[in-house]
Amino acid sequence: MSTQNRALDNTSTLPDIANEPHTGPNGRLNWVGMSEIEMPIRTLNGNGDQMQTVGRIQAYVNLTDPESKGIHMSRLYLTVDQMLGNEIMTPALLNAVVKQFLVTHDGISDNAYLECRFEFMERRKALISNNTGWKGYKVRAITSIKAGEINTELGIEVPYSSTCPCSAALARDIIQQGFLAEFGDSDQVSMKDVHQWLGTKEGISATPHSQRSIAQVRVKLSPEVEDLPVSRLIDSIEDALKTPVQAAVKREDEQEFARLNGQNLMFCEDAARRLHQQLNKDDSLSDFWVRVNHMESLHPHDAVAIVVKGLDNGYRDDPREFPH
Repeated sequence: MSTQNRALDNTSTLPDIANEPHTGPNGRLNWVGMSEIEMPIRTLNGNGDQMQTVGRIQAYVNLTDPESKGIHMSRLYLTVDQMLGNEIMTPALLNAVVKQFLVTHDGISDNAYLECRFEFMERRKALISNNTGWKGYKVRAITSIKAGEINTELGIEVPYSSTCPCSAALARDIIQQGFLAEFGDSDQVSMKDVHQWLGTKEGISATPHSQRSIAQVRVKLSPEVEDLPVSRLIDSIEDALKTPVQAAVKREDEQEFARLNGQNLMFCEDAARRLHQQLNKDDSLSDFWVRVNHMESLHPHDAVAIVVKGLDNGYRDDPREFPH
């Protein structure tokens, strides 16, 4: 027999310590599994085109048998590899994966958890010009089985710009003072002179402060949802906030961005309320949790607001990022 054949023949006699008697402290465990599994995954963009990206996976089951030494880690990995890596990610596929986790751990597990973190890349149109540019969004797709109930969730981070209403009012006051200093002694002022003055540094002598901000949104999908609505959820969030950060920008796009910021002055409270109103209208979302983070340009800290849909047994008003 060749060396290779002998090695293959010995696999049935290799020691398997997982099947040996457990001699340490006994006890059930809430979750056991693997995190940071690197895996290629496939998703669909807003146009229905297939996109491949790198996913970082967490895969867990609970351990209900207090006398069992442990779970079968390799079975979790092989399930993820064989099922998740070869098909387009949908709620049905995620459900099938966590169900298979339990099939491969029959008798020792009755809860399962799968989380896929990845960057969703999509071309987004400029505000005015005909240009498009790539934007990336951090996404989490989560499916779990607990007490026989299966749930699928999406978490997403959307960057946007927020302009402070307070600083806008103070800037307007400075501009008014400048107007009085320039024209206060005149009984009549020509439109031409005012128009010309407004185009100078003295005319716009103060501007409100803006900052890059992040909306972190977690939603629970209704059972009838067939696709992961990542692109649609991005559109919904950006439509509510009105000032998403841009990719490809020409001068006309930058001017429109400035106009949108001026017309959509927002404290963090305003942004959270906009998102609550928008998401509450979506029947495909059975629950949601929102955290908005305004990374202040005036202060060295962030301004934060959190809101949930408000269901009795729904998401908690937990200030931590992406709570369970």
